[in-house]
Amino acid sequence: MGETPGVPATTPAPRVGSRPGIKDVARLAGVSVGTVSNVLNRPHAVSDVTQARVQSAIDALGFVRNESARALRTGTSRAIGLVVIDAANPFFADVARGVEDAVQDAGGVVLLGNSAGSPLRERRYLELFEENRVRGVLIAPSGEDPPDLRGLADLGIPVVFLDRYPDGEPYSSVTVDDHTGGRLAAQHLLDAGHQHVAFVGGPSSFRQVRDRRAGVEAAVSEAGSSDGGGPELLVVSTPGLTTDAGRMAAEELVSLAGAMRPTGVVAANDLVAIGLLQGLLRHGVRVPEDVALVGYDDIEFAASAAVPLTSVRQPREELGRTGASLLYEQLTAQETGAPVAPRQVQFRPDLVVRRSSCAAAPP
Repeated sequence: MGETPGVPATTPAPRVGSRPGIKDVARLAGVSVGTVSNVLNRPHAVSDVTQARVQSAIDALGFVRNESARALRTGTSRAIGLVVIDAANPFFADVARGVEDAVQDAGGVVLLGNSAGSPLRERRYLELFEENRVRGVLIAPSGEDPPDLRGLADLGIPVVFLDRYPDGEPYSSVTVDDHTGGRLAAQHLLDAGHQHVAFVGGPSSFRQVRDRRAGVEAAVSEAGSSDGGGPELLVVSTPGLTTDAGRMAAEELVSLAGAMRPTGVVAANDLVAIGLLQGLLRHGVRVPEDVALVGYDDIEFAASAAVPLTSVRQPREELGRTGASLLYEQLTAQETGAPVAPRQVQFRPDLVVRRSSCAAAPP
């Protein structure tokens, strides 16, 4: 039988009825209790060799840290709270993955809350995070007005906004330039010769939707002539950013008379675009021959849709990682007493062209 590297061949058993503690791990690994604590809480401060030795002792003893006791002792936890608008949306799933990667690298864990677009649910999650004394909070707000964060501020818990710039609020944020994204999508259709363009998506209470629509409107307006001629824009509002909403919008577009039906459509996100695609195809409307379609987010499903979907790509995981990085930046400043000002990071989106908007585009 092989031996566990870095620990004695015969592992001393903990006392009957008791669980191995951090002192048992330190004794077996031949290191100090402080070193074990660093491995558990600040792994970046410990060499790889020492980490491996301590982890071997942890595995051999079956040690499980008592997080509740640690939180009571220190007044905080290793957990980072994350609230998103829709955990089922692949965009937010990818953002959460980026957050989790960064938090795991820093030795922490993520507590995920899904507000489902409800300010009340959002408030409950924030209160839960306060009660559990999380180290910090990342939030993609559900409404136009920023949530009440005074409770977190009173506890010294820093907050970073994701996918939203907090106007007039002293918080860091990570966003994507959605106005530019909407413009890119519309300009692509205009460059292809489409003179009747539609923007489909909602609700307008989401700033991201408003910014994307504004970008589309700007591109269409700038393409007009001085005498008032030029492309026309139809706006179809939806109650949500889901495939069901997209299918409902497709019914509305299909019901329009031939001359009134737009030949190019920008959807507020990929889920709406996929619903539109399904609805249009079901009614025999060809994509892109009859209607060219552009989505937004470039989620994984976009490339594998029945007709591969042209989409405005956002750096989803990078957005999450950067948000977590800004949060730990503030936590480090708190620990060292160094001042740190809120930072706003904004990414620029890119257009990924596929068949849904151009018959000659690559699949």
